Amino acid sequence: MIRCHLSRLMGEHKLKVIDVARQTGLHRNTITLLYNETAARVDLEAIEKLCELFGVEVGELFEYVVDTDKSK
Repeated sequence: MIRCHLSRLMGEHKLKVIDVARQTGLHRNTITLLYNETAARVDLEAIEKLCELFGVEVGELFEYVVDTDKSK
């Protein structure tokens, strides 16, 4: 499973979804899906803009976690 740390980063920077949308040019829905970790896919451009905004590497925005519950 891929975990997205956007909610943590936004909290650390005290940013709302609309703030991130304005600063990156990304659609609010894209940010909301990533924030709630419900996105099925993400454009590389979106990842790049988020990494730029928060000054992080891709590995700090996303993390691979071994899914031990195989019933899903």
